[in-house]
Amino acid sequence: MLLLIPLLFGITLLTFSLAKALPGDPVLSMVGERAQPEVIEKIRKEIGADKNIVEQYYGYLALLLRGEFGRSYYTNREVLHDILLKFPNTLKLALAAMLIAVPLGTAFGFISAYRKDTVTDRVISALSITGLSVPVFWSGLLLMLFFSLELRMFPPSGSGDLRFLVLPALTLSLPALGALARITRTTVLEVLDMPFIKTARAMGIREVRIQAGHVLKNALIPIVTVIGLDFGSYLNGAVLTETIFGWDGIGRFIMEGIIKRDYPVIMGCVIIGTFVFVAINMVVDMLYNSLDPRVRFGEQDR
Repeated sequence: MLLLIPLLFGITLLTFSLAKALPGDPVLSMVGERAQPEVIEKIRKEIGADKNIVEQYYGYLALLLRGEFGRSYYTNREVLHDILLKFPNTLKLALAAMLIAVPLGTAFGFISAYRKDTVTDRVISALSITGLSVPVFWSGLLLMLFFSLELRMFPPSGSGDLRFLVLPALTLSLPALGALARITRTTVLEVLDMPFIKTARAMGIREVRIQAGHVLKNALIPIVTVIGLDFGSYLNGAVLTETIFGWDGIGRFIMEGIIKRDYPVIMGCVIIGTFVFVAINMVVDMLYNSLDPRVRFGEQDR
């Protein structure tokens, strides 16, 4: 938790520098190139763009220390207010995607491991690699074409009831599903080769009990790691998925901020995203202690 302080400071410095290095002028984007010089200069003073970059950075840090993220250049609304409005939509999308990816990915990984070198294993491996390899903007457009335009089962874009959630959640879940299937297969195969599994089988313990009580438990740490990383990245905003399907979340919000050179929006989304990602990883680290006592004992030994 203490390391979070220098981490957030480094993120603010890096993001601020990169945002200012973006080509284009946010003031000209707001008023147009034909605006009067007096109007341009007035807006520069209002948003603090007339100061040098060091003064601008210290001014932004002062805002952060007061718990503020500034105001959007375009809407003049508090950035934190807009983020809090859009975050529930991103959370809903991330949870829906993980509800699809986690059970299916782990199940396919187990089946693939127990059917090693069979046709089933090859088919699942091929589908997993496909899910990992195909870009989400392509798979999203294909799902939209088939389920929205051809079958007319789900709306093609927008936010609303559960029907609007299905296609973006399915699109977002495909890479995580493929990754979970691959890591589960690899980990389960490693566990199955361990001596205690052979001993359990020699003792006549039922295979179902071996799978649930020994194989799954020992394979959980890398699986939980992948779940935590994917969930953290989804909560930061699935930019492509939300943009394609017009989902009003953090990803689409930060994309609009980048296009418009709305620096407070970019900075606010990145800082909140960093905090969320670090928090998710802290939860995963704490889960390690519960899942594997060896982690706890190792810390005590050190």
